[in-house]
Amino acid sequence: MKYKILVVSVLVLAFAKALSPQLHAQEYFIGKYAPFDAAIPSPAQYLGYEIGEQHTRHDQIVSYFEKLAELSPRVTISEYGRTHENRKLVMLTVSNIKNQENLPALKKQHLAFVDTKQRATNYDDIPVFIQLGYNVHGNEPSSSEAALLTAYTLVASQHPEIEKYRNNSIIFIDPTINPDGRDRHTQWANSYKGTPLVSDNIDAEHTEMWPRGRTNHYWFDLNRDWLLAINPESRGKLDWYHEWYPNVVTDFHEMGTNSSHFFEPMLPIGSMDPIMPKENYEDLNNLFAPYFSSALDEIGSFYFTKESFDGTYPGYGSSYPDLQGALALLFEQASSRGHLQDTDFGTISFPFTIRNQYTSGMATVKAAVENKGTLRKYQQDFFKSAFAKAKTDQAAAYEFGDPYDANRTKAFIDKLLKHRIKLYDKGDGRYVVPTQQAQKRMVQSFFETYKTYRDSVYYDASAWSVGNFYNMRYKGLSSTPNLGSEVTSIDNLTKVQAVTQTNYAYLIDYDDYNAPALLAYLQREGLTVATAFKPFTAKTTSGNHDFNYGTLMLPVSRQEKTSEEVYRIITSGQQQFQVPIYAANTGFSIKGIDLGSQNFQKVDTPKALMIIGDGTSSYEAGEIWHLLDTRVHMPITKVMSNNLNRVDLSKYNTVVMVSGSYGDLSKRFQENLTSWVSQGNTLITSGTASSWAIKSKIATGKLTKEAKKDSTKTIEREPYVNQRPNRGKERLGGAIFEVDLDLTHPLAFGYRYDKLPVYKNNNVWLQPSKNEYNTVAQYSATPHIDGYISDKNLNDFMKKSASIVVSPKGRGRIVMFADNPNFRGSCYGTNKLFLNAIFFGSLID
Repeated sequence: MKYKILVVSVLVLAFAKALSPQLHAQEYFIGKYAPFDAAIPSPAQYLGYEIGEQHTRHDQIVSYFEKLAELSPRVTISEYGRTHENRKLVMLTVSNIKNQENLPALKKQHLAFVDTKQRATNYDDIPVFIQLGYNVHGNEPSSSEAALLTAYTLVASQHPEIEKYRNNSIIFIDPTINPDGRDRHTQWANSYKGTPLVSDNIDAEHTEMWPRGRTNHYWFDLNRDWLLAINPESRGKLDWYHEWYPNVVTDFHEMGTNSSHFFEPMLPIGSMDPIMPKENYEDLNNLFAPYFSSALDEIGSFYFTKESFDGTYPGYGSSYPDLQGALALLFEQASSRGHLQDTDFGTISFPFTIRNQYTSGMATVKAAVENKGTLRKYQQDFFKSAFAKAKTDQAAAYEFGDPYDANRTKAFIDKLLKHRIKLYDKGDGRYVVPTQQAQKRMVQSFFETYKTYRDSVYYDASAWSVGNFYNMRYKGLSSTPNLGSEVTSIDNLTKVQAVTQTNYAYLIDYDDYNAPALLAYLQREGLTVATAFKPFTAKTTSGNHDFNYGTLMLPVSRQEKTSEEVYRIITSGQQQFQVPIYAANTGFSIKGIDLGSQNFQKVDTPKALMIIGDGTSSYEAGEIWHLLDTRVHMPITKVMSNNLNRVDLSKYNTVVMVSGSYGDLSKRFQENLTSWVSQGNTLITSGTASSWAIKSKIATGKLTKEAKKDSTKTIEREPYVNQRPNRGKERLGGAIFEVDLDLTHPLAFGYRYDKLPVYKNNNVWLQPSKNEYNTVAQYSATPHIDGYISDKNLNDFMKKSASIVVSPKGRGRIVMFADNPNFRGSCYGTNKLFLNAIFFGSLID
């Protein structure tokens, strides 16, 4: 995890030196907990090498855990999911034999403290539930190695201290939260490991190639996904979490090589009125901190606290559990990023990093066991407080729903249910979420918005109102209405009326989120589809119906397939994507354009290419890949930037460039790209790629610039210590803003409302087009919805800028997004803008 550290702590050289296998590796890591049960193999005995000698693959970790479960009655192992690459996600449960045998009963007693209807008071009588989570960022590998040592210690040690831990706790060990990323990095580090070890920072072992192992298969940062619940790793973990509700959760990471070791407390929370109780981030953090400092002092490791990292965003592994009545703990270890690497104070070795992570993990277990009553009472009080009367400025409930888009509403409901938020069906596509419920703080995270903050510098996002990500129309209610029936599943929420067969035309409602996926399916099946450039009212076999801009029309007689074949494809597509489809037996419309109008234009099948590789944002590229793969089921060719000169662009009609630095693109490719666009094709750019397109003169247009400063004005001095925070506040880390959308433009087909929330996490400011028809979306007069933005950025840049601009080029065009319409796979409200650029780009004059 890359963080900006305000103060760089030094490493003690003696503990940063590489250790050879002969230097009593077991004593170095776990000697204090001897003796160990000889019947239980240590990780080194099982793997055939000492921990830290090389990086351990995820399958080897799982295999060792399975062996522990096979050999010891103190252990069970379960699988809570699979990754995109089908790797197992496992949880090892460790306790004494009696606790294991009585685990269902202990679980029931434990959950009584989460259930606000019960009044349990036996706080010290039940084992504390501890969840140790490791390696959410794949190329921060030390913690998974520490997980092996931790599991062995807790299972095999015969030391009285460990026996106390087993008697008084149920310990859940998740060794690798991100197996796909870990194995990507493990392969790299082991492949480039030298003998003897090479510590030079520039060695290939320490300079992992794009996209690197931090992220999962689709290049998502899983440490941002707890709230958004997009990926199977997170969705499986959330299901496990809400089954067990542990009291303590760890989140292990790595940071810059020249740092030391971090444990909480963090920086003060940036929110004016944090939804997390003060008892969590002050009392409990301060209760646990001495355990960590004592343990690290004992082995001579340096560390720091309080200076960095913020837990404001609720989607981290170190913040989400805090909103579930647990104490979530972040640990950051200076990384060897390989086996041995130079630092400003000597070298740092892989074993050294592992030992620090192991030490902090064991200290967590000790602290939790010795304070189990406090932790359990806190968790009980936490959930009780959720039912406290709402403040006068807070809603008693939220009502939401979009009558035009059942599948987007369904996706939003899926996220609510994933977090165990209670909601109720009011009928007519309206749903109600009361705030007084156990998951009150998650309700706040989904619906509440904020514009003022205690701090102005954020490591990550300052806005996360999920309702706005989904462009979900919602409103706060001052009182809780009659709730209706509770929604407990998304099954059967979007059962559409089956379309009847016709020999004339099918009309497809493009307002639905799944409509682009249905369009891609129909094109794959060889059908020709047109889109409406004007609204109309048509007589269908199910009655008269109003159709919006972008409605898809499939003329049956103009297909190369029989009417029966067309109907089979249509019905199959409707069953798969649950999009409203209507049959028409006449081309004569009741109102507006007829079905034979030239305002219906054929939609070309996209043949898309995306530039990836060094210099490009793997996050943005992964979001697009994920969107097209998992929701649209449409292939996109991914080309590394160093292979672009080999590409025959004539095979494609769409090229996508995500945020990145494209200064290294060859002049030859830039000329080819410019010529290719001019021939009638579509270049789609986002974020800094849009800036590049303008600066390189591939696109016409300008960037909004800061007004010239008065050179005669005296510059006021500032303390040097304020330099970083003052500059940091002008960085737009992530907030939500309102744009005015031109609903008649092909990029806006399928939208019903001209006000749209967009997510912005960059400082790219596009001037509105000088062509009055080419500014598709412009920030509104009062754009600020949620999150932090400086007055300078808001007034001097945003209010003068556009969010989406089209730049014509010959017979083609460049579609420029200032923002990221696919942010973290969660911007269901703006995904269609991007998909329209792919499907309808060729239709833009």
